[in-house]
Amino acid sequence: MADSDKVFAGSIPKLYDTLMVPLIFAAYAGDMAVRVAASLPGSVLETAAGSGVVTRALASKLSTDARYVVTDLNQPMLDYAASRQGGGGRIEWRQADALHLPYEDASFDVVFCQFGAMFFPDRVAGYAEARRVLRPGGLYLFSVWDRIEENEFADEVTNAVAAVFPRDPPRFLARTPHGYHDVAVIRSEVGSAGFSHVQLETSEKVSQAPSAREAATAYCQGTPLRNEIEARDASLLQLATDRSTEAIAKRHGDGPVSGKIQAHVIAAVK
Repeated sequence: MADSDKVFAGSIPKLYDTLMVPLIFAAYAGDMAVRVAASLPGSVLETAAGSGVVTRALASKLSTDARYVVTDLNQPMLDYAASRQGGGGRIEWRQADALHLPYEDASFDVVFCQFGAMFFPDRVAGYAEARRVLRPGGLYLFSVWDRIEENEFADEVTNAVAAVFPRDPPRFLARTPHGYHDVAVIRSEVGSAGFSHVQLETSEKVSQAPSAREAATAYCQGTPLRNEIEARDASLLQLATDRSTEAIAKRHGDGPVSGKIQAHVIAAVK
């Protein structure tokens, strides 16, 4: 993973939340919130919370006396998530590295992470940290994207941007968000971290956007793909967005667009 893959700053947090979240994250966030709340936890830790889409879905589903701690390594994303939450001060917000959690052993009933594990530089260490802070019998939930070919808009954008930079194609989407999809590897790494009773479910959903332009803008300008494009030639950001728009429209039409997305959801018990 390139260093730029972890940079969510500048205009990215807002574009990520306003464009990417409704495009691909919101539907999975609702599912994750239901899964977490179903265990009636008294304490919950969210890692790699991003712009807070699951936080917003989950907070009202927890018991009023439940402790809810929300963390992210990236302070601009955490600040944006907190600004969007509202509804009082029941949530504890804290910048934290999922590989080095600032909490004592056996502190939480549930630890969860939606679409963040792909960014861990050492995933087994991240899973082991989640296990450390879980109470005996505690639940660890996380989700990761399936391979890019199973996620239509991401695949089309990656190919379109590659045509703009044929000598050095930006590969952020394939490399990181969609680079950790092998179910055998995932099961092995979760087991290596000490978890038992590992369950994995592959979940297909539909991604929708008002237009091909909005979908293309979401990926090209609301994710670290933007960092890769601008590092090569910032003046070509709009061209890359235009070519991505054309690629999506060619397959999905000129009006509102929809495409397949697919992810793995993993549940493990301490």
